[in-house]
Amino acid sequence: MSNTIKYWLCQAMGWGGWFTLQLFIAYQYAPEAFLNPEIKRNLFLFSLIADIFWFILVTHSLRLVLKKLKWQRFTPDKIFLMFIAGVTLMTAVSFYGSKYTTELPGLSFEKYEINERRQRASLMEKEMNVANTDYYLYKKNGVPDSAKYVSALKIKKMTGWFRDQAGNWQFEEQRKGRYFWGFVFNVILTAMWLLIYLVWHYVERNRKDHIDKLRLEGMVKSLELKTIKSHINPHFIFNALNSIRALVDENPPRARTAITELSNILRSSLKADSLETVPLHQELDIVRDYLALEHMRFEERLKIEMRIDEDTLNQPIPPMMLQTLVENAIKHGISRDMNGGLIRISSYLKNDQHELIVQNTGNLGSFKTNGTSGFGLKSTEERLNMLYGDKARFEIEEISGGIVQSKIIMPSAGIL
Repeated sequence: MSNTIKYWLCQAMGWGGWFTLQLFIAYQYAPEAFLNPEIKRNLFLFSLIADIFWFILVTHSLRLVLKKLKWQRFTPDKIFLMFIAGVTLMTAVSFYGSKYTTELPGLSFEKYEINERRQRASLMEKEMNVANTDYYLYKKNGVPDSAKYVSALKIKKMTGWFRDQAGNWQFEEQRKGRYFWGFVFNVILTAMWLLIYLVWHYVERNRKDHIDKLRLEGMVKSLELKTIKSHINPHFIFNALNSIRALVDENPPRARTAITELSNILRSSLKADSLETVPLHQELDIVRDYLALEHMRFEERLKIEMRIDEDTLNQPIPPMMLQTLVENAIKHGISRDMNGGLIRISSYLKNDQHELIVQNTGNLGSFKTNGTSGFGLKSTEERLNMLYGDKARFEIEEISGGIVQSKIIMPSAGIL
């Protein structure tokens, strides 16, 4: 839904609710004062409609002004001053606009109510038997405690009407501050509207800023992943090419097979750039091709074991991650030992988690340079963090028997 539609829905619901509340109070608690006779009810409804019309007009006009001023760029002190000025101006325009809208065509509920009191005053004169007398001259006659004094005082108190010294009817509002408190009530309504409007846009702006921040973080993570992959791919390709080059003259048939294996790896790695995860069996195909290439270089010095639980073959893992660990195991473990060594790859499910382990002959010190892990290990940690957050972790340690173990623990597909 567009912001314009939301805005008009809020206007209709807000002022429509206020209109309905006024009607409910009139019907429920003061029907005689607002609804009888019919002409009085019609004037009351017209005055309510006039109020709503002017409230909507001034609030919508203020909204247009605020948008033009781009108030969201204002400092807090300017917003406060804008709030005070906006409430004062809106209240004055809506209050007097509604008043004159009903008075000019002679449809004022208040004027009708005053004239109704005038009729009541004349009726009271007749009921008190002071009609066509000079009872209103009680002050001039100097008899403040007479029946005339009581009659004049009662009529004025009940209706607000009284006769002056010339016998002409005059009106004096008995409900002191009626218009003042009416103005104050309009101030409260308009202040609430403007406050809701400002808070709404403040919250909406924060929400949009949060969404933009999340999108930016997502873009950054995506770029980081692509950067990591761009470092991984050339790294293992160059090693593979070096292995193939050594076979071109010595064993051409095996070299051709190796080129096919390398092409398989390249094809898979190109596809991996567009994927966040791949099934484990697909990653194992790449690893097997890579190990086949390395086996040509190390021959009998490289021993390979795979302990793969069949239930994990379809588990998703980040592409090229297992290959990176195997490559590091050969580079920092097997290649540094004259006698070669063992590469063992294990995969199994444990406590709703997928554990992927690469073990190799060697020592942990060879995996570090100047106290920091190599790029392959760093990339593994970063990719796991970006894809799974604290739901995954990477561990590397030296276990008994001169074996270095790299372990990836990820959520299984069932709880991702």
